[in-house]
Amino acid sequence: MALTPQDIARIAHLARLELSAPESALMLTQLNGFFGIVEQMRAVDTSGVAPLSHPVAAIEAVTLRLQDDIASEPDQRTANQQSAPAVENGLFLVPKVIE
Repeated sequence: MALTPQDIARIAHLARLELSAPESALMLTQLNGFFGIVEQMRAVDTSGVAPLSHPVAAIEAVTLRLQDDIASEPDQRTANQQSAPAVENGLFLVPKVIE
């Protein structure tokens, strides 16, 4: 997928960027280079490769360090909901916005 100078102008317009001619040419070269790398990566057959949980897992066994799931702050639900216009069963009630 190669971009054209018109594509760069449209992207710059959508991003509200003002690019000079040299900047536009440089952006075109850089983005086309990026898309070239993506195409090379897509060409590689990865059908038999299992996903990794961590990039280093391909080299050595990695044990993920998981933090214990414990509450670090006291429950202040009642205090936080005192100023709410409507509460039911500990939940904030809000007006329906989607019909």
